[in-house]
Amino acid sequence: MEITPYIETKRLAIKLKPSAEKMIKRGHPWVFSDSIAKQNVTGSIGDLAIIYEQKKNTILAIGLFDPDSPIRIKIIQFKKKAQIDFNWFKQRIQEAYTIRKPLLEETDTNSYRLLFGENDHMPGFIADIYDTVLVVKLYSSIWLPYLNDILECLLQQTACITIILRLSRSLQSSAKLYDLKDGQVIYGKLVNEVVIFKEHGILFSANVIRGHKTGYFLDHRYNRKRVGELANKKRVLDVFSYAGGFSVHALTGGAKEVTSVDISKQALETAKENVKLNPHSGKHTVIIGDAFDELQNLITRNIKYDIVIIDPPSFAKRALEIEKAKNSYARLAKLGAQLLTTNGILIIASCSSRIIAKDFFSIIEKNIEATGRSFRILEKTAHDIDHPISFPEGAYLKCGYYQL
Repeated sequence: MEITPYIETKRLAIKLKPSAEKMIKRGHPWVFSDSIAKQNVTGSIGDLAIIYEQKKNTILAIGLFDPDSPIRIKIIQFKKKAQIDFNWFKQRIQEAYTIRKPLLEETDTNSYRLLFGENDHMPGFIADIYDTVLVVKLYSSIWLPYLNDILECLLQQTACITIILRLSRSLQSSAKLYDLKDGQVIYGKLVNEVVIFKEHGILFSANVIRGHKTGYFLDHRYNRKRVGELANKKRVLDVFSYAGGFSVHALTGGAKEVTSVDISKQALETAKENVKLNPHSGKHTVIIGDAFDELQNLITRNIKYDIVIIDPPSFAKRALEIEKAKNSYARLAKLGAQLLTTNGILIIASCSSRIIAKDFFSIIEKNIEATGRSFRILEKTAHDIDHPISFPEGAYLKCGYYQL
């Protein structure tokens, strides 16, 4: 497969400052520019950076060099030397597939994340599968010299017949992409940019060309299924609903009424289409508007629900936003608690990696109590099986179930 022309890379010899060396020995996948103590030659995008231990001169790790990023080296191999070639990528992808195998063998699911960036030792590289469509999203151009081999390995490992390339915003403006475009079909044919797939037997759609990320958010799969199990004969409010993942599972699980709230009219249109894909008898309504405002409106009208799901976008993409994010979670917990019936369930999540799970749950619990409600913790969850975690910053998703 020839998606990019041949790109020559070279090998760099790197030594790190002591503090960074300690981090790499612990398995951390990032080397920042100011952590490099010695480098033998100037590096280019995708060059192999061989990191040597300061004292023993043995290999600590191998990474890919990125002169355009403050994370100057992204680690792909720890502790031992390796030939980074077709066979290396083939083995890496086989190992990733093995982790996901139980999901595919034991459930009625044909959508999953096969490569999860750093957590699968492929930093900045995402590979999501929707039925027979593989969507690759790149967050760094370090992968361009190796892209042809990786795509060939992905095709060999999966039953996919189409590959779509998605690019991060920063990459879309890069001049180093060899005419590659976001949303480009780089292998096979795509009959419709909206792809239908299954998640625990429930049908959904993903716009693999224009949708957020790769077209859908696969990480909440377990939580959506759990909502379906809890929703029978219940009134459900799905806040920040996006394409209606929780709403659809609730309706197919027997909910008598589901309301989806999102600021995006387009997302809610997708939610309505996803609802239509599956048999259900409950009523589905949508509210277009700011979540904070609409929750307050529902409180003012004294409307109550048996289940309230609040799954906001990341509130803390930068360190400067952490305190503001904590305040937003506190507000949402208070608003959600006021909308629940006695013994109603608040399900609230965070996808902000900068807010650690312990702090998030503490904020939620403190602010439920601030409304005068007592609660029982039913469950706390993290990532599904296809989103394995290999380093602290890789863990972003946490979700709490509170019966009030």
